[in-house]
Amino acid sequence: MTPELGQLALILALLLALAQGILPMLGAWHGNRALMAVARPAAAGQAVFVALAFGILVWAFVHFDFSVQYVADNSNLALPWYYRIAAVWGAHEGSLLLWIFILNVWTVALAAFSQKLPEVFAARVLAVMGLIAVGFLAFIIFTSNPFGRLLPMPGDGADLNPVLQDPGMTFHPPVLYTGYVGFSVAFAFSIAALLGGGLEQAWVRWARPWTNIAWAFLTLGIVAGSWWAYAELGWGGWWFWDPVENASFMPWLVGAALIHAQAITEKRGGLRAWTILLSIFAFSLSLLGTFLVRSGVLTSVHAFASDPRRGIFILIFLTLVVGGSLLLYALRAPKVASGKPFKPVSRESALLIGNLMFAVAAAMVLLGTLFPLIGDALNLGRISVGPPYFGFLFPLLMLPVVLLLPFGPFLRWGKGEALMLKQILLRAGIAAAACAIVAAFFVDGQLKAIAGVAAAVWIVAGVLLYAYKRWREMPRGRRYPAEMAGMLLAHLGVGVFMAGVLLSESLSVTSDVRMAPGQTEHIGGYDFRFDGVHRASGPNWRADQGVITVTRDGRQLTVMHPQKRTYLRGQVQTESAVDAGIFRDLYVALGEPMDANKVEDAWSLRLYYKPFIRWIWGGGLLMMLGGFVCAADKRFRLKRAAADAVAAESLQVQETHA
Repeated sequence: MTPELGQLALILALLLALAQGILPMLGAWHGNRALMAVARPAAAGQAVFVALAFGILVWAFVHFDFSVQYVADNSNLALPWYYRIAAVWGAHEGSLLLWIFILNVWTVALAAFSQKLPEVFAARVLAVMGLIAVGFLAFIIFTSNPFGRLLPMPGDGADLNPVLQDPGMTFHPPVLYTGYVGFSVAFAFSIAALLGGGLEQAWVRWARPWTNIAWAFLTLGIVAGSWWAYAELGWGGWWFWDPVENASFMPWLVGAALIHAQAITEKRGGLRAWTILLSIFAFSLSLLGTFLVRSGVLTSVHAFASDPRRGIFILIFLTLVVGGSLLLYALRAPKVASGKPFKPVSRESALLIGNLMFAVAAAMVLLGTLFPLIGDALNLGRISVGPPYFGFLFPLLMLPVVLLLPFGPFLRWGKGEALMLKQILLRAGIAAAACAIVAAFFVDGQLKAIAGVAAAVWIVAGVLLYAYKRWREMPRGRRYPAEMAGMLLAHLGVGVFMAGVLLSESLSVTSDVRMAPGQTEHIGGYDFRFDGVHRASGPNWRADQGVITVTRDGRQLTVMHPQKRTYLRGQVQTESAVDAGIFRDLYVALGEPMDANKVEDAWSLRLYYKPFIRWIWGGGLLMMLGGFVCAADKRFRLKRAAADAVAAESLQVQETHA
């Protein structure tokens, strides 16, 4: 009866989510403190039942309960224990339960750390989180039950998709979902602010740490997914503009814009309506990603399901969330839109230009992702939108951001100093030009590589110049508060990322070769000697394993072992071999046997020399770290006295409106 207990727990969680979503909202409307007080215990109870359901599903996988259809479809007796746990979120139903579980973790954290928020505002925020949970719990109960029975119970199950049997998939989905779902908090804050109308920009300060943490987790999830695709899929790339990759990238872009817009709103009172709109769009794009992954409308290696019922449910939920929030925005945004004026040369102007570029880039990615669907709906034939479209437009849109990035911290709120900007332009520009000239002698005139060096040095020089300015001019205890340190780390990460992308793309070498044992191929200054193929095996697979000896100038560096695995159910999966380094990766993928007569025992291999590719993920990790550090700033910790003052002001405004 254990699976039935899991299903019952989800039903009880749905009932508590309804109570959390409806009663506190009514209490805030009527000033009923008893109803508002329901929010936190309802959120805690819902989290307990969701955690129980999630734990039951984990237990079913660990103990081989093949009477559960989902377990039988995604695991077997030979699957290692760590992949049995990862299999919990390896397909649609379990990944949706993971999403709901993470949503409840965010809600409980919000309930715990919102004790000092104004009572009415906190009730509205938690009620919005409850209504979001209602949608997802209804989705899993009525269309995606992970506890459905399979009778009679088979003696063994099928298998987890071999592509997902990788260490990266044990942490990539949970981290990515934590970022996705985290934007629901910023969304809930913005909806509560629209409903209240009297909190001015105070809600933004409360929302900023939550937004930074969500964005940081999403950054880490995207980095982990990129690394997994690079290491697991055997193609040597780190980003392909796949529809589901785009589905995570769009909320990341809008989230980056939101973080900077919140800074303007909190510190200058400007862009209030725009900040609310970005909060709505960030979460809406997270929901759109859910629709794209689970509806079957797009084909992707990352996609889960192709059940039209599920797609229709998510589409209706997405329409209600986006349509309802935009309607509320249209009705209430004029009441919260205001702010102080600012000069064309000011920090606000620089952040606004960056905001617009991020928003336009997200719209461009959205158009390219959905255009094949639009073309199919209009009977325009099969239309493919891929790297040529994205690869041309995205760098073009990001160019103003890169050019302005060093200037932003130096600009003052409201107005800037032209002399200071000229000094930064001169110093950072000279550093970038000098490094680009030096780089030109080492990269054989590759323009993209030279541009990568120049862009990276331009950004990093701006960061270091501002860090030095703070160190020289500010007292010791005020030089680098967490918000400032986080900003510097994130901007430094952008520079490292730029270098990694442009240098790797321009200097990489790829060779598709036919090699017999003893033959050697020379690429990127390294000699790859093929020493043959032998058999290898694991807990649930057998493999042809190549042996590649890598030497340079006659000195052996490493021995690499790429594999072509065959799993128990006959699925074939390439396992690449990677020799990683700070400045270069060596990468080998084993293809197919090329000698039908077995005379030479020749195989096809793909060899890669990938310089600076690790800098791509290193830059992403610096951006992620910057987000977490920024969220730790002491300014974001709300004191009870400040909360009471804001609550009194809010109540006075509401009474005036009444």
